[in-house]
Amino acid sequence: MRIILGVGGGIAAYKSAELARLLMDRGHAVQAVMTTASQEFLRPLTFAALTGRKVLTDLFAIESAIEHISVAQEHDLLVVAPATADLLAKLAHGIADDFLTTLYLAFTGPVVLAPAMNVNMWQHPATQANLETLERRGHLTVGPAEGYLACGMTGAGRLASPEEISERIELAIENRRDLEEETVLVTAGPTQEPLDPVRFISNRSSGRMGYALAEVAAARGARVILISGPVHLPQPRGVELIAVRTASEMHDKVFENLGPATIVIKSAAVADFHLSKVPEQKVKKTAARVSLELDPTPDILAELGRKKGDRLLIGFAAETQNLIQEARRKLESKNCDMVVANLVGTADTGFESEQNEVVLVTRTGETLPFSRAPKREIAGRIFDEIMKLRLAIHAADGR
Repeated sequence: MRIILGVGGGIAAYKSAELARLLMDRGHAVQAVMTTASQEFLRPLTFAALTGRKVLTDLFAIESAIEHISVAQEHDLLVVAPATADLLAKLAHGIADDFLTTLYLAFTGPVVLAPAMNVNMWQHPATQANLETLERRGHLTVGPAEGYLACGMTGAGRLASPEEISERIELAIENRRDLEEETVLVTAGPTQEPLDPVRFISNRSSGRMGYALAEVAAARGARVILISGPVHLPQPRGVELIAVRTASEMHDKVFENLGPATIVIKSAAVADFHLSKVPEQKVKKTAARVSLELDPTPDILAELGRKKGDRLLIGFAAETQNLIQEARRKLESKNCDMVVANLVGTADTGFESEQNEVVLVTRTGETLPFSRAPKREIAGRIFDEIMKLRLAIHAADGR
């Protein structure tokens, strides 16, 4: 695949060099195009050394008066990283005053944008309106991530990681719309079961895996309903988000929205127990020992297994031992079509990590291990297997 890498003028430009290397490692040919501002942060020689190609920088220092046209025609995908507020505005309104923005108007292939800027600039209505314009054109966006920014502020505005951007590029290259006929219901995050008005029982789920699944499903054309417990994640674009707090609330919202769903993915880490009678007032601390009598929460997955009909039902199993055996047990006892199992309790994968390492066990008897990768990549591979599983089930049923 021949990829144009447009580099905007921001401190995050250094990450674009790593992105170029990742794309080259995946076998893609990369043509870097740098704005004038980006060259204040990183020299063109860096990209020339990484890509083995001349870096395009100046609209008026080119070999041909129509070089921006020929470059647009010779490449398959355009990615802009970092996409600054200035670049988003120019692209949205068709302002062509340098090589990159002029090339953009001549380019007809898929476009991936990775925004990066100050949090206030990102949240400004003008920036959000420009982004909406670009997304209506069918462009894909990745990020920005939240965290500490170069300006000293904290919030959304960090350029997504090169790994994350490269995964979104792979998704754009594949240009899959294989879920356009599907309605995907995803549950994500933890639940919080109150002990009194200020305390609750919960777990360490971040919701990242479920949100990645919802985002990938939407990108592949599905209508997506995301029922989420309390998390600190932005709402995925193009996804219907329903926020809940307790297992009981999640149960009710799942079955209220089950009707149109063709694929149900239960990735939420729902609490197994709750206090059936919650005190109305805060329980005061004393020197005495306190015991809690907890009752089981509703088994949403088991009930879905009984009521799923023709839907595909995918469960998750977070285990600390006997991973495959427990996944197979859950597959059979809950009447799932697939269970995604992962070991939890380690720092580099699982609940609180941006990466995951899972094993899929399926109704057709397969056991598929996926090595550690970003959760968005894992989500894409899960949907690949879901679609294969659907074909296998239909073939077995003679449909």
